[in-house]
Amino acid sequence: MTMPLSKPPILLAFLIWCLCSNGLQGMQAPNVLIIMADECTYNDLPIYGGRHAKTPHLDRLAAEGLTFDRAYVASAMCQPCRSELFTGLYPMRNGCAWNHSASRPGVKSLPHLLGDLGYRVGLAGKLHVKPADVFPFEKVAGFDPNCVRDPTRDHEVLGIRRFMEREEGPFCLVVALVEPHVPWVMGDPTQYPPDTLHLPPNLADTPATREAYGRYLAEITYMDGQVGEILATLAATGAAEDTLVLFTSEQGSQFPGNKWTNWDTGLHTGLIARWPDHVPAGKRTSALVQYADVVPTLMALAGGDVGPKQFDGVSFRRVLLGETNASSRAFAYGMHNNIPEGPAYPIRTITDGTYRYLRNLAPHEVYIEKHLMGWTGEGKLNNPYWATWVREAWNHPNTYALVKRYMHRPAEELYHTASDPYEMTNLIEDADHSQVKATLAEALEGWLKDQQDPGALQDTHEAHQAAKEGEHLYGRP
Repeated sequence: MTMPLSKPPILLAFLIWCLCSNGLQGMQAPNVLIIMADECTYNDLPIYGGRHAKTPHLDRLAAEGLTFDRAYVASAMCQPCRSELFTGLYPMRNGCAWNHSASRPGVKSLPHLLGDLGYRVGLAGKLHVKPADVFPFEKVAGFDPNCVRDPTRDHEVLGIRRFMEREEGPFCLVVALVEPHVPWVMGDPTQYPPDTLHLPPNLADTPATREAYGRYLAEITYMDGQVGEILATLAATGAAEDTLVLFTSEQGSQFPGNKWTNWDTGLHTGLIARWPDHVPAGKRTSALVQYADVVPTLMALAGGDVGPKQFDGVSFRRVLLGETNASSRAFAYGMHNNIPEGPAYPIRTITDGTYRYLRNLAPHEVYIEKHLMGWTGEGKLNNPYWATWVREAWNHPNTYALVKRYMHRPAEELYHTASDPYEMTNLIEDADHSQVKATLAEALEGWLKDQQDPGALQDTHEAHQAAKEGEHLYGRP
């Protein structure tokens, strides 16, 4: 009696399916190189429509990889957004919901999560997260950890090359640059003569603003040069083909309306991914992603198990590999607590990538941010151009409108960011957008409840101090 011929092929097909459906689809887990700029407004980069900055290395990276058009951070401040990126948890859940605070004791981050999968996880440059046991990155030498040094310390790539070339397992390396964070002293500002610049519409057109904007653009170009050096170092190790490169511009720059806000120019971040023969080259995606999504994506690529409630983020692995352009999430969320940067001014926001809805939880208060509007310990203005905005507001209606927009905000705002990226037209009273407002407001309320966010009660000196000491008063652990 002969055996049926159909069963072996069926069994073989089943085995092949099992091998190819493990999340990596037969691929070897990649090395990971994350390159972070520091306070670079996304649409000041040419790949997002920037008119001036010269960024040949980022342009080339985009030509070789996938550019994300709708990527966001949950907080436009260094420490909270980096804590989100490294943990896969939103600020209220990981605990770092203010600048200069700390994540909750016991939270796991990239060094734990990828370390358990055999990765060496290191960081060169600016860390700016704490406590150390939550973020136990291996320290890698060569890049300045101090974002306010004048000038920035010279960098060298020997440390990151040695880290990449070690043979014990795959690597995940974060190179966290300190440009173009203020004081904007690096690069060659003569490339950007002030009188030739076209300022974004959310910046008042004064000579001091033009001069500062030119120095900021020079730092973007300097940062781009560092990106080129880092990528050349990766290529020299022979590991470029096996490495997923992620570049992100982080939060918005230190101009009024970008950093320390929940407007789009604060929360919208640039994101480029390159992995030869795996990530589509020279493509763009409209998929909605957030910093919290990076950790679960890397876990999926590394073959790790991701529990259903382990992260706030969701994997965008299929988008990354060109299998779909569909978003894994419907919304990206954001929050701002102003202490210790100034008096309390809590803000919450949500976007679907087309519209952004904001709630200013203390609209009766005046918004003040000490770094932009205050004085240094030496009796000098932190940013001299702000004083020129105030000085010229009395007889320049547009400048007055920008000062008022920054300091006096309504309880609710709604913008069509797809056509109004600088959010100059508030649609909150437009009857034609009432349903959009209702949908976004309902979804935002659901997120606040899920995160156990008490709103304005969170933005207090007491809550901030407790978080610094690891004794968080609010939020979902």
